[in-house]
Amino acid sequence: MRVFAISDLHLDYAANREWLQQLPVQEYNDDVLLLAGDVSDRLTLLEDAFSALTKRFSAVLFVPGNHDLWINRERLPDSFAKLEALLAATREHGVHTDIYRKDELAIVPLLGWYDYSFGAADDYLKAAWADYRNCQWPGHDEASLTRFFTQQNPSLSSLALQNARRIITFSHFLPRIDLMPERIPDKHRKIYPVLGTTVLESQLRGLGSSLHVYGHSHVNRQVTIDGVTYINNAFGYPSEAHFTARRLMQVR
Repeated sequence: MRVFAISDLHLDYAANREWLQQLPVQEYNDDVLLLAGDVSDRLTLLEDAFSALTKRFSAVLFVPGNHDLWINRERLPDSFAKLEALLAATREHGVHTDIYRKDELAIVPLLGWYDYSFGAADDYLKAAWADYRNCQWPGHDEASLTRFFTQQNPSLSSLALQNARRIITFSHFLPRIDLMPERIPDKHRKIYPVLGTTVLESQLRGLGSSLHVYGHSHVNRQVTIDGVTYINNAFGYPSEAHFTARRLMQVR
């Protein structure tokens, strides 16, 4: 069994949908796919992706990204309702959102959001970042929303992790800001506060993860820090084709 990873498919773009549909139907039938969020802000396209990928892989594991929880193009009252609809779609299509076991390997999806542990959001970011307009989380600010998601993540005491000799984790959001390379220009660092949360780093370390897959930044990278290998394999927007691989990546 091989394990592949990809994030940020953004199927709102026709070119990205075409890539998905041309994936071989039989090549990955014994393999697992980690789908690390931002498939589409439209439920119909999310379901199309789940349908296409579950026909190609033995198991598809998924965590939602911020775009997946937008409601600006859905008739839903808030993003909590979008989350429920999204989870219902995963159940309908047989997509895994909980711990996946295969012999001594355990793969753990980690929910998250951003809580400004990577820096404070200034007025520019609050005006420019689309989540502030396209998500609605009544009764929650970013810190409490991050707690809402991360408190649902399993700990090492979970029965589903017993006797696991290798643990792989994956999230949409970044678990640490130093995953962003030094080459990033200052003007692009303005989005750092909304890239993730240090809570995820504490959780993956507590689980004993040796490999963590993440998405969201659209900056593809593989780096090992203090014994954990971090991998971002974002598909990205068509305009980013000159620096994203736009292919599946085998991580095991």
